[in-house]
Amino acid sequence: QVQLVESGGGSVQTGGSLRLSCAASGYTYSSAVMGWFRQAPGKEREGVAAIDSDGSTNYADSMKDRFAISHDSAKNTLYLQMKSLKPGDTAMYYCAAGYSISLRSIDFGYWGQGTQVTVSS
Repeated sequence: QVQLVESGGGSVQTGGSLRLSCAASGYTYSSAVMGWFRQAPGKEREGVAAIDSDGSTNYADSMKDRFAISHDSAKNTLYLQMKSLKPGDTAMYYCAAGYSISLRSIDFGYWGQGTQVTVSS
């Protein structure tokens, strides 16, 4: 059974940084893609970043200069380093596992429960 457990969310001020983690179990990263998505209240879920087993990455244009996705194979843990955070980054952030770095939700079949990130001005 695949389990994805996010952590690292919290409340920060504008300009702050956070690192999100996603511990995966029951899932073989070597043959798949992992990604981060986010959903703000009243808005649709949007793709943030994804990484495949070769290390290729894909970022949403609005976040590629501030966010960095990485994966530690030994720990089977996915990370999202976020810097220069803005109030517009406030959302629930979800870890997901799938088969394409397209950043489309439909390409990801496994989801974590999410971790809340709140950025205050």
